[in-house]
Amino acid sequence: MKLSVPGRVTATAVVATVSLLAGGSIAGAAPAEQPAVAAAPDIPVANVKAHLAQLQSIATANGGNRAHGRTGYKASLDYVKAKLDAAGFTTTTQQFTSSGRTGYNLIADWPGGDTNQVVMSGSHLDSVTAGAGINDNGSGSAAVLETALAVSRAGFHPTKHLRFAWWGAEELGMVGSRYYVNSLSTANRSRISGYLNFDMIGSPNPGYFVYDDDPAIEKTFKTYYAGIGVPTEIETEGDGRSDHAPFKNAGVPVGGLFSGADYIKTAAQATKWGGTSGLAFDRCYHSSCDTTANINDTALDRNSDAVAYAVWELSQ
Repeated sequence: MKLSVPGRVTATAVVATVSLLAGGSIAGAAPAEQPAVAAAPDIPVANVKAHLAQLQSIATANGGNRAHGRTGYKASLDYVKAKLDAAGFTTTTQQFTSSGRTGYNLIADWPGGDTNQVVMSGSHLDSVTAGAGINDNGSGSAAVLETALAVSRAGFHPTKHLRFAWWGAEELGMVGSRYYVNSLSTANRSRISGYLNFDMIGSPNPGYFVYDDDPAIEKTFKTYYAGIGVPTEIETEGDGRSDHAPFKNAGVPVGGLFSGADYIKTAAQATKWGGTSGLAFDRCYHSSCDTTANINDTALDRNSDAVAYAVWELSQ
């Protein structure tokens, strides 16, 4: 998640390979009756943590970070892309320039579903230069990746079309996601029925925050958490500070999850969620200590399952 200072970087962007999937539908659907609604799978937190370990290794081998324009970022994108390609996704790399450095977005489309109704889930893949960015935002990136891989493992055939995205240069002011939204035609923008954003979902002193944006998306997340007996609060700390903002500004329905950054957990929140009052939700926010040791497994597990729940519920 970027700093609360408004973004000052303007992307002068050039497209390397931009060809978003334009077709596809579910074959053999019986018109006379409603198809059975598939239940979302449990997302193994061990799998999500394995992705985080890989992102940590990538950062360690590339100067300690995975920041925009640095070798660690491109290596992170290559790791995610290889997993998706092997799982049967149609992947597209979108290239842009910001602060004199080349940045990349990765878009992955799951074949099938009504491409006039696209359910899109995304997270930023870049870190700040200070550290590996494992909570911010390896956590969201790994959960979205593992959810996409779960779609493949399940052979999921939703009514709507599924698209997943990993954004570059979020830490410079949502540059990559803004470039993507601006590159869409009005018609293609209108085909996105919802964009779900996941930026920091494994904070070590976690809260459970739900974006207060599109009512249907918000209700979906609240229903999931109510089902596991976890209270939620409306997310206000990061409003407009992450990659849902360009979509929201373009009129796309948005929603998402957040486990907290540098704000302080109150006594009431500690009573409700556990953890320690008087300390930040993530004391390593934008710091060198944002490593694999900076993750709360319970929050990561619950939030990863919530990602899958929303993808399954909103696409059928």
